[in-house]
Amino acid sequence: MDFTSLVQKRYSVRAYKPDAVEEEKIDQILEAARFAPTAANKQPFKIIVTYPEKREDELRRVYSADWFVQAPVVICVCVIRGQSWVRKEGKDYGDVDAAIVMDHIIMQATELGLGTCWIAAFDPQAAREVFQLPENIEPVIMTTLGYPADSPRSKRRKDLDELVRYDVWK
Repeated sequence: MDFTSLVQKRYSVRAYKPDAVEEEKIDQILEAARFAPTAANKQPFKIIVTYPEKREDELRRVYSADWFVQAPVVICVCVIRGQSWVRKEGKDYGDVDAAIVMDHIIMQATELGLGTCWIAAFDPQAAREVFQLPENIEPVIMTTLGYPADSPRSKRRKDLDELVRYDVWK
């Protein structure tokens, strides 16, 4: 599948088949995450892979949607605070790095025929407790992972002329 087809195929899956995700596919997805570019190549992230079937009640504290625990796998990308690259004026790139890592996870999963859903609206304190995260580890983004049991809805996207400026802001 070419890249354009891949990005057009990806959608936010909110219904999953109960089928387990093969370990080889999870490994391939995690390998794609490992190769994600990060600022100054610091790789200031950790990935938590968990299986809702074994932890449904705990995970509902993190995000309460039924489809969240219906997925066979949940992946959380965390930033190791104090290890990410920081620009001179103080902009910390840890969250950007986490987003790039998650994008690699999601695109690799899509190529493998799996569905995902980018989740930012989770309870970070509950995630800290459920995943037993140390103080300097911050949960930034999650995704569900599994075989889709739904179909993509039509995508609405702004036209490029609404999103792109050349040379200066006009």
